[in-house]
Amino acid sequence: MSGRFCASCGAALDASLCAKCGKPLSSGARFCHHCGASVGAARAAPAERGRMLAWLVPGIAAVTLVAFLIGQRVARGPTGDASQSGTSLSGSGRAVDLSQMTPDEQASRLFDRVMTYAEEGEQDSARTFAPMAIQAYEMLGTLDSHTRFDIGMIAAVSGDSARARAEADTILAKDRSHLLGLVLAIKVADLRSDQRARAAFQKRLLAAEPAERARTLKGYEEHQRNIDTALKDARSARP
Repeated sequence: MSGRFCASCGAALDASLCAKCGKPLSSGARFCHHCGASVGAARAAPAERGRMLAWLVPGIAAVTLVAFLIGQRVARGPTGDASQSGTSLSGSGRAVDLSQMTPDEQASRLFDRVMTYAEEGEQDSARTFAPMAIQAYEMLGTLDSHTRFDIGMIAAVSGDSARARAEADTILAKDRSHLLGLVLAIKVADLRSDQRARAAFQKRLLAAEPAERARTLKGYEEHQRNIDTALKDARSARP
């Protein structure tokens, strides 16, 4: 049979080329009459490639999607923001390696992270990082009133009022007018809904503030916002 169309029905005849020599194949030929190569294998190849492509494209798409989701999970960490490996934190789009920081820097970074979670209402995340942050402070060695306040605040925002109260009591046992100790004690009273204790500590805070401010302690400078907020609340609550 020759020609490009069927003489009986007018359908287009197969005009494929030989995969080996590239010359036209006769319709229905099983072997190329130019070079003798098998036509079946040549014709089957495109179909096979088509079937492979049909599976390959969605397969690649699926793998890409899984890789993307895993990457997002790692970037956010199990709690949605940071890795909980204990050696790194995620922030500003990139990981922070705690192992490359000094103990003081580690404690400070973890304190900031817990406080940020608490302020944003992410209590689960705050509770997850709180033990790690407290441990970082405890590894510093001897704790002063400033570091005890930090530990107490971490405990308070993560729901451990007993630990927060213990730190406040320790600070005030050493210095009953210490502003950070009084601020923390007020925080604990709020957690325990103890209005009487809250009022008593607020009264002590207002009385101690002028002389204590004059001491210009580092802890007072770093936690000025906490002190100012507590003072504002105490003044507004005063009859």
